[in-house]
Amino acid sequence: MSVVDDLLRARAAYDRREWLAAYGSLSRASGDSLDADDFGRLATAAYLVGRRNDCVQALQRAYQLHIDTGDVPAAVRVAFWLGLVLQSSGEAAVGGGWVGRAERLLAGVSGDLVERGYVLIHVMFRHIFAGDLGTALKLAEQVADYGRRYTDPDLVAMGLSGQGRILLYLGRVQEGLALLDEAMVGVAAGEVSTIFAGNVYCTMIEGCQEISDFDRAARWTSALTAWCDEQSGLVAFTGQCAVHRGQIMRAQGAFDEALTELDLAVRRYEDARTMDAAGLAMTERGDVLRMRGDFDAAAKAYERASAFGYEPQPGLALLWLAQGRTAAAVAATRRRLSETAGPVHRSALLPAAVRILLAGGHHDEAARLADELRSIAATFGCPPVQARADHARADVALAAGDPAAALPLLRRERTVWERLEARYDIAYCRTLLGRALRALGDDETALAELAAAQRAFADLGAEPAAREVAALIHPTFPNGLTEREVEVLRLVAAGKTNPEIAKLLVLSEKTVSRHLSNIFTKIDVSTRTSAAAFAYDHHLV
Repeated sequence: MSVVDDLLRARAAYDRREWLAAYGSLSRASGDSLDADDFGRLATAAYLVGRRNDCVQALQRAYQLHIDTGDVPAAVRVAFWLGLVLQSSGEAAVGGGWVGRAERLLAGVSGDLVERGYVLIHVMFRHIFAGDLGTALKLAEQVADYGRRYTDPDLVAMGLSGQGRILLYLGRVQEGLALLDEAMVGVAAGEVSTIFAGNVYCTMIEGCQEISDFDRAARWTSALTAWCDEQSGLVAFTGQCAVHRGQIMRAQGAFDEALTELDLAVRRYEDARTMDAAGLAMTERGDVLRMRGDFDAAAKAYERASAFGYEPQPGLALLWLAQGRTAAAVAATRRRLSETAGPVHRSALLPAAVRILLAGGHHDEAARLADELRSIAATFGCPPVQARADHARADVALAAGDPAAALPLLRRERTVWERLEARYDIAYCRTLLGRALRALGDDETALAELAAAQRAFADLGAEPAAREVAALIHPTFPNGLTEREVEVLRLVAAGKTNPEIAKLLVLSEKTVSRHLSNIFTKIDVSTRTSAAAFAYDHHLV
């Protein structure tokens, strides 16, 4: 068979998106027989089957051939790809050098070129990473405009997805989702080339995950999985696909399946040397292990995530809380809150922050954060964010001794989780609902809610949550405290005065004082502050 026939077969395999076959045929061919476009095909196939070094070498050969023939625009396009591949695999300095070379080449060319749109993608990312979202949004608009003027679907899709993701970060969620949907139109129609299509898929899904739009994330994760499966030998994007599947499974309470997918994602990210992404997958794995009660394994997962350069919060702080390290959890949460700006990232942190600060007795601070989450939820218009805001506000109301205010919030929250079939969140909501009903004196209904929550947690393998609910169903109080004394102690921990406690429990102030004296004696404290600390340390509130 002639060299020409081999190349024709390799190009045909490439056109059929048979990446492994195309990579094998092109890499076996003599370098002298390949032209610049063939090296471009080899680079793409190598990237998609996970051969990053071969991809970079092929791109360098293509670049030099274009320079030798004086085809500056084509050389710029290759330099763009070298910058993208190298920067995404952690070689920021070398990748940035190739972007700089592309910009220098363009500076020597008069007139407008579509390649200027490609280089603008790098400039857009530069401003996103610097936190200059306003400028980044304008650059994303310019990228899409280049795509429309030059009928380049890749640029249109990248520009639209960039605009959509940036608008999410700016809090303009519905506008952002509309643009992300528009970007996906070109991908679904097969107009967008494979590498750009994979990036647009992942941008869409990651954006949905960040704003807790689980319905949309699940739909696009399913589509990405099918897209990956259609392409023989595809390795690129399969790590992202696995982590997205793991995230959806965790949200649905399928913990075993989630761990399998997240393990797969970590291995693929490590192979691709995308360490930050591996840290995300490892953090997700730590979250599942923490929810299942395997605290030692969760701690190791969070430690590995940190080693990958990823901040494993708020999961790590929630682990410390579960281990009784409340002060450490509060300190880490406050530190992370001070570092986190923008409604999207804060919406992911605030639910855990409210829970942790309440556990530490910082009611006013928790209430402010719950109100902030409510404001973000109103802006986003995403039911799961609204549900988390309702839960946070209900938790604050219950801690403040106002269970009646918590009930409607919890009922609205439960409706959202039931529609999404989010089993862990349903049980978590029912636990707080049971506590609120008990505080209102409706013990029978409270026990029904708590029993349902305990069964659900047990079925999921969420042992810590199941134990907590069991303790609520069959309470055993520390230091010989009676049930009434615990009621008084909880209200003391909520910051209530003796007259307020008397009114809430329909007791005389003298009786409240007697209960308080007995409590102080039994738990060996002398101040209300110390009594509140005891209540939190022993999970009585």
